[in-house]
Amino acid sequence: MKERTKLTLILAAFAACWFLPLGGDPLWGPIHASLSLVKWYAQEHVLLCLVPAFFIAGAISVFVSQGAVMKYLGPQAKKLVAYPVSAVSGTILAVCSCTVLPLFASIHKRGAGLGPATAFLYSGPAINVLAIILTARILGPELGIARAVGAILFAVVIGLLMHLIFRKEESARQAEGPIVMPDDQSERPLWQDGLYFAAMIGILVFANWGEPRNAEAGVWAAIYSAKWIVTGVFGVVLIGSILAWFKRDELSFWVDSSWTFAKQILPLLLGGVLVAGFLLGGPGDSASGIIPNAWIEKAVGGNSLLANFFASFVGAFMYFATLTEVPILEGLIKSGMGKGPALALLLAGPALSLPNMLVIRSVMGTKKTLVFVGLVVVLSTIAGMTYGAFF
Repeated sequence: MKERTKLTLILAAFAACWFLPLGGDPLWGPIHASLSLVKWYAQEHVLLCLVPAFFIAGAISVFVSQGAVMKYLGPQAKKLVAYPVSAVSGTILAVCSCTVLPLFASIHKRGAGLGPATAFLYSGPAINVLAIILTARILGPELGIARAVGAILFAVVIGLLMHLIFRKEESARQAEGPIVMPDDQSERPLWQDGLYFAAMIGILVFANWGEPRNAEAGVWAAIYSAKWIVTGVFGVVLIGSILAWFKRDELSFWVDSSWTFAKQILPLLLGGVLVAGFLLGGPGDSASGIIPNAWIEKAVGGNSLLANFFASFVGAFMYFATLTEVPILEGLIKSGMGKGPALALLLAGPALSLPNMLVIRSVMGTKKTLVFVGLVVVLSTIAGMTYGAFF
């Protein structure tokens, strides 16, 4: 299928979702809820959230060099540098638990230390700018902040623990031969690329700045009132940097890479939203889903150890396409899920899945994979119980 045909189909599907005629007699409950959720997502989150995120992801794949990755994640890198870089890398990556695997396998094969590599493996799908914005906007700022802090902290802790547990094996692996570091071939100064990325992230963040629930919310309300001015400033900076510093072929590669992310993620996201609405219900007071609320309340309601562990364990084996965890969690919370188990699922679910585990095992073996999965589940359970106790 030609790329132009794929783009036409995606645009047609988006328009159909945006203009769904749901104002008449409601359809059978779960179907009506599913379509309502799709329409709401198309109108509220595609243009301002997803489109900027695709361009950011495309820019990362084109303009972030392998040399830079190995410089900060390789075994020769200082731990005070490698672990924070690995942990925060996910904040600008829009990848799912399966999409991150080629990146992880590549840096591990090239000689990146097990600790930084597994920190990157966790943080990549666990947290990104778009996920922070969507989580805070849809599920509340407290849960969005808790997810961001928890994921960054988990990445460092998991990486350090994996390094300590398997330090002998890693020492033997790295002693087999020298690591060949690829050259960084960027023609631009680092500050120019940094400003370019900062402008895109600024557009994403401020275009989606939500209206505070409290009219007297201080700084939050002030920023909201000026959100489009700030977004426009970042837009001018982005356009200026593109015109001044980037070549035409670079921009072509950037657009192609962004389109690759879009055509991979959008169909999965549409399917995930449809399934979430059908199973768990639509936005607001629309029809409920096919799963009774009582079942959800019994399994993951409250803040017990069992509820948090169940959310972490089940989430670890489920597959979440990028961003689909947000509508799924919204439906679960609406159906009675406690805030602690919700955070536990957010910290365990996007980072792991059964397909993800099988590929990780092929890269670093059964023992290391089991330890990695166990650390994610246990830490997510503890974080969920702690968060639930305070909120």
